Amino acid sequence: MPDVIVFDLFGVIARTQTPEAVREIEEIAGVSGAPFWDAYWALRPGYDAGQDSAAYWADVAAALGTAFPDVPALIDADLRSWTDVDERMVALVHELADGGHALGLLSNIIADLVPRFEARHGGWLSRFDALTYSCAIGVAKPDPRAYRICAERLGVKPADVLFIDDTERNVVAARETGMTAEVFTGPDQVRALLAG
Repeated sequence: MPDVIVFDLFGVIARTQTPEAVREIEEIAGVSGAPFWDAYWALRPGYDAGQDSAAYWADVAAALGTAFPDVPALIDADLRSWTDVDERMVALVHELADGGHALGLLSNIIADLVPRFEARHGGWLSRFDALTYSCAIGVAKPDPRAYRICAERLGVKPADVLFIDDTERNVVAARETGMTAEVFTGPDQVRALLAG
């Protein structure tokens, strides 16, 4: 098994949006349910690849045929909804770094969230040898370029990497670039993969 481990961030180390956060965003937007979230996710790839926050939310509003009453509040609520982490995974990051593993992060993340997330979680993020953010490289998973750039930043070939992500299409894309890749189920799974 490779000694270089690359993790996805959201849904693996960082938690996804809570039901409470979802409700808050819907209340601020004045739109709820599937139409809102369909537009939110359909337009997210460009946002992950570096689109400005105000432009993203303007696109979402246009897709819904509406105008949001308070875009700054909407941006803030959305950013806050992506800042919680799974402390068991943070402990695993420290454990792997202490054990001599090279660690990389490959995340689809929006530009405005990076400084907020790093300010809150800089301690454990510092254990990574390379942080590869979609908004900084201009491409998002599952684009194969994202995986190649991540491997290059770690100074290895894709074949030298074990990649862990909670989304099947991202795992498939990683395998197509030559990485060993698995769909994330929990910290014990990662330990088992490394022990096996």
